[in-house]
Amino acid sequence: MEIYLILRIAIVGILVSILNHILKQTGRDELAFMTSLAGLVLVLFWLLPHLVELITTMEDLFSMV
Repeated sequence: MEIYLILRIAIVGILVSILNHILKQTGRDELAFMTSLAGLVLVLFWLLPHLVELITTMEDLFSMV
């Protein structure tokens, strides 16, 4: 896994946390929730190819036994 991917995930987490805090302070809880959900979906899309590779590797590993 690249360090670039880890840094991108950390930056998204920090930005979502800051936006979530600001939106909750202004009373916009629905937008805060949507921001958190959008951040989660974005990170999951970034991780999806790596998860598929992990599952494929696990299948290959256990099919050899």
